Amino acid sequence: MELVRTSALVTGGASGLGEATARSLAERGVHVVVLDLNDERGRAVARDIGGSFAHCDVTSPADVESAISLALDHAPLWSVVNCAGIVWAQRTLGKDGEYGSAHDLDTFRKIVEVNLVGTFNVCRLAATAMSHNDPDPDGSRGALVLTASVAAQDGQIGQVAYSSSKGGIMGLTLPLARDLAVVGVRVNTILPGLIDTPIYDFAPDPAAFKAQLASNVLFPRRLGMSTEYAHLAIELLTNSYLNAEYVRLDGGARLPPK
Repeated sequence: MELVRTSALVTGGASGLGEATARSLAERGVHVVVLDLNDERGRAVARDIGGSFAHCDVTSPADVESAISLALDHAPLWSVVNCAGIVWAQRTLGKDGEYGSAHDLDTFRKIVEVNLVGTFNVCRLAATAMSHNDPDPDGSRGALVLTASVAAQDGQIGQVAYSSSKGGIMGLTLPLARDLAVVGVRVNTILPGLIDTPIYDFAPDPAAFKAQLASNVLFPRRLGMSTEYAHLAIELLTNSYLNAEYVRLDGGARLPPK
């Protein structure tokens, strides 16, 4: 699939995996719309790559439709990479065995709402816009990349909400690809492993924490890089015979229970 002179949406594009992907797409002649809630950082990335910024809550149809319109003002929308997401860690049961200390249900709903429902919201609306594209010789009108996590398969203690949301994204992939085949839109999902992004900066000693995490990686014994995710996302977008696949990007890591 050809990317030059097309537009793309990248959710969570202000940092981490999304920023790396936005930059990689821009290098290939794509007008990238960076979708994020961080206005300052999102505008800075968009300005740096010659793209556009859209303040966007991925669970909001109005926000997503506005971002799509912004993309279409520049070029036909052919690519979407979903990187927006939030994390949470909490065990199902509290230490005191009381109902009130069980996993917070509103938080569980919030994680699933942003990570899974938000991903689907972006995909359903973007695919609608793509369905109006003139097809290429393969009959293609665009491609979607979803981001799950190795936690979808190797969920650790305390990851019930996060793993459920990411497992839902895996489950979304095949039926979504089947739904969208009629208009020539492909769907693939990346399951990143331990990628070096700002998500780990909460630790008192981020360097030591990352080194500990890297001990679970088979080879190379390090955290992954955002650019490696971006390279894979580009391949999934441009390789017209890749469809309905889940690809782990994890250096062979299999996460232990904790």
